[in-house]
Amino acid sequence: MFDFEKLEVYQIAKNLVTDSLKIIFSNEKLDPYIKDQWKKACMDILLNLAEGTGRMTSADKKHYITIARSAVFECVAILQVLGELNSIPLAQAQDLYDRYEKVSKMLLGMYRSHSE
Repeated sequence: MFDFEKLEVYQIAKNLVTDSLKIIFSNEKLDPYIKDQWKKACMDILLNLAEGTGRMTSADKKHYITIARSAVFECVAILQVLGELNSIPLAQAQDLYDRYEKVSKMLLGMYRSHSE
């Protein structure tokens, strides 16, 4: 098992990203540009978290955690627009929002745990 797989935040984010991708892939009505941006932002959460975990210095780790958290923010911005457009059900949007918020807080905690 790789180090990043042992992280609770990774497991929670992986489930969130998987659920987001299921919505993206199944919703034919979503604009292709929005779908692509959301897919990229979702994957950036996981990929940067995984890559950062493999880095050796705190500064490198913090850099990738920051990028992962920024990708969470991108997902939330997209989600809010989709909610305003009624492109996804309100309950589903709220569930995703809450889960993105949890991942964001966990990443912030992880960032703060790496002292310089």
